[in-house]
Amino acid sequence: MLPNHFKYIIWPLFLYPNVRIQNYNHMKTNYLIKHFLGTFVFFSIIFFSAGRIDYWQGLLYVAIGLTMSILNYTVLRIDRELSNERSKPGDGTKQWDKAILGLSLLATIAMYCIAGLDSGRYHWSPNFHWSLSAAGAILTALGQLLFLIAQKQNKFFSSTVRIQTDREHTVCDTGLYKIVRHPAYQGMIIQLLGFPLLFGSLWSIIPVIASIMLLIIRTDLEDKT
Repeated sequence: MLPNHFKYIIWPLFLYPNVRIQNYNHMKTNYLIKHFLGTFVFFSIIFFSAGRIDYWQGLLYVAIGLTMSILNYTVLRIDRELSNERSKPGDGTKQWDKAILGLSLLATIAMYCIAGLDSGRYHWSPNFHWSLSAAGAILTALGQLLFLIAQKQNKFFSSTVRIQTDREHTVCDTGLYKIVRHPAYQGMIIQLLGFPLLFGSLWSIIPVIASIMLLIIRTDLEDKT
């Protein structure tokens, strides 16, 4: 059974394979453009807040992010159907999830702004030992990698919380999901914990805590859905 929005894209195009390929490539290109443009904007916030480009914490964070983006589109690349679901989820997204995602976006922007202003410009926090920054980098990379692996292993890994009846939704219980109920959320929490350490910013802990609380709330509500 095909998703409803796929029926209008794929099923008629079995008769016209060239058109099918062109449409999919167009959708994929749009998704890539949106992804990298969004990434560029978020990374820019860090350096704009720091007031300089030679901000090694920001450069290290960007390097980790770009490495994970490469993995996301190579060895940990998701299939076509999931890619379309994540770029344009079907009907049924929970209203509370839209609110949580909006608040999470604000918390993330606050993290970047505060970290850049703190360790990049005004130095409100004391200098962190290099070992703490290294630990933060490891946690950041590990958390992002865990997220990508969880995404790869779960074919229903939508970008929003919804019951995907149009895709014959079932609960994933293989791979990492055998060990942890929500490995992607765990990965996000791990990378959030590494963020203040990597940037050497005590003040960024405030939005980090807010982000973690939003993740915990989202997990609880998702389990009840």
